[in-house]
Amino acid sequence: MERITQPLGGFDVVVVGGGHAGCEAALAAARMGASVLLVAQDLSRVAFMPCNPSIGGPAKGHLVREISALGGEQARAADASAIMTRWLNTSKGAAVRALRCQCDLNDYGRYYFARLTETPGLELLQDEVTGLIYDDWAVLGVRTRFGLEIPAKRVILTTGTHLRGLIHVGLVNYPSGPVGQQASVRLADELAKMGLPTFRLKTGTPPRLHADSIDWSVLERQEGEDTPECFDFWGTPAVHKEAFCAVLRTNKETHRIVTDHLDESPIVQRVITGVGPRYCPSIESKVIAFPNKDSHPLFLEPVDRLGKEIYVQNFSTSLPASVQWPMVHSLPGCGRAKILKPGYAIEYDALNPLGLTPWLERKEVPGLFCAGQINGTSGYEEAAAQGLLAGINAVLSLRGEEPLVLGRHEAYLGVLVDDLVTKGTDEPYRMLTSRCEYRLLLRHDNADRRLAAKGAALGLVSQSKWDELRHRWDREDREFDRLGSLKLTAQQVDGVLTACQSRPTGQGMTAAALLRRPEVTYQALAAVGAGELTGDEADAVAVRVKYEGYVKRQELAAQSMLRLEGLEIPQDFDFKLLNGALSESVEKLERVRPRTLGQASRISGVTPADLQHLAMILRSGVAGHAKP
Repeated sequence: MERITQPLGGFDVVVVGGGHAGCEAALAAARMGASVLLVAQDLSRVAFMPCNPSIGGPAKGHLVREISALGGEQARAADASAIMTRWLNTSKGAAVRALRCQCDLNDYGRYYFARLTETPGLELLQDEVTGLIYDDWAVLGVRTRFGLEIPAKRVILTTGTHLRGLIHVGLVNYPSGPVGQQASVRLADELAKMGLPTFRLKTGTPPRLHADSIDWSVLERQEGEDTPECFDFWGTPAVHKEAFCAVLRTNKETHRIVTDHLDESPIVQRVITGVGPRYCPSIESKVIAFPNKDSHPLFLEPVDRLGKEIYVQNFSTSLPASVQWPMVHSLPGCGRAKILKPGYAIEYDALNPLGLTPWLERKEVPGLFCAGQINGTSGYEEAAAQGLLAGINAVLSLRGEEPLVLGRHEAYLGVLVDDLVTKGTDEPYRMLTSRCEYRLLLRHDNADRRLAAKGAALGLVSQSKWDELRHRWDREDREFDRLGSLKLTAQQVDGVLTACQSRPTGQGMTAAALLRRPEVTYQALAAVGAGELTGDEADAVAVRVKYEGYVKRQELAAQSMLRLEGLEIPQDFDFKLLNGALSESVEKLERVRPRTLGQASRISGVTPADLQHLAMILRSGVAGHAKP
């Protein structure tokens, strides 16, 4: 009797995990023509939001726009599930201005599931990957808990917090992934057996409250924007004010309760060994770190359109469940609040990102790509962006084509990956605008100009969408040129300035020069003749005009950096031949193995003198300096 051994056959790409990274990776790979299998423990929880039910914000919103420009899905998922949108950092300039939206987490996941199920060449399997099939040269497939062996030419690991996941509530802990799913212990063991260096990280989540048990009348409401907004460059802007948030603060009583129970904290008692996120610490960590602060800001945020489950932003905790009730009851408006889900911390394994290439392939195992929290990052946006890049590069490697590597001057995603593969991380890495040297070049409004051509070349941005963008850019460019050449009389200038409640100058100038004044908006120029642009187009033109000089200076700085990036280092280069170099420099250069002099310059501990020596060797010809 013939036995069936491979019921699924083989795939070009197998994606392990159905979170934000996994969904983006699978969709990108399938849309580029690969046969793809996505394996997830629970297909009803794809792209689930186990923490804050929001997308965007400073740096994170920039990543979402970059995902949109490259042809990914997160921007559209956020727009489809948005229940409230807000602009953040509006007073701090165009470089850091960013959109953020509260999402209905159920609609968000359903949107992704619909895209996964309708994409040709993409199959889904509810199972757990427990091991990899590989030889000395490359990954060959995956093994699952149900006993399947599935051949694959490329594998993308997007395991989130599942690898050896351990949930902590007080001094009680148990193996688990997020939202009640299983911890991936066997896969973690296999990765360790393969010699992949791992380290422990920790994240946490706050209690969820029943909305009807909160006294909203005593809390400060935070409403959404009145103007239509969207993340996707091809989306239809809409007003999202179906929900509101509330602002409140902890108090001395909250801090007293936390302090009185620190002996039950797994963080204080060092039961938790993983390093937590620096920029999203637990409430007990904040009380310990800032003993003189009487309060910390919190936000009450709905998790869906029903509005019955409320997320307490900034109140993450791993204290015992019994302690969380009095903690919550000490908060304004929450004296009778009912907890639907206690908060918890979760520890998990991550792989050292210094073992990654800039295209997210593991150096130790060709054909194995990684994206998301397994690389040491935190955040839905960071995960989705990496997943998109990993999916793209898995297919490009199958074709034998050059990988997509984004520079620090091109994208926040380029900054994120370069930081990971050059500097590594020992804590959950969060994307921040402060990490980016060229913030004015990488604005929220211009991700399409930076990246859409790459998305179109990859086949992820359709021809119709590409044509639409080019027509939009043409309208913006014509208006930019018109403003630069339109000469206004002193009377026209003073009329605009008076309308903007500014002092008249009595001087004529171009419309562009007038728009560069901080108090003058593009809309104010309507009195002297404005172009027919949409709101987004007008904003983009105004930013280009106002920041033109600053942008040119940053472009010059980026060109200097690119000259260093253009000096490539052979992958077999022997850094021990840097005679006289500090041992720390040599050690770190050997460990990271930078691809360019520019990347080498960003490695902490490598001195300018050692870089100059390396540059001299490279410019003189490196053939004689490679390892034998």
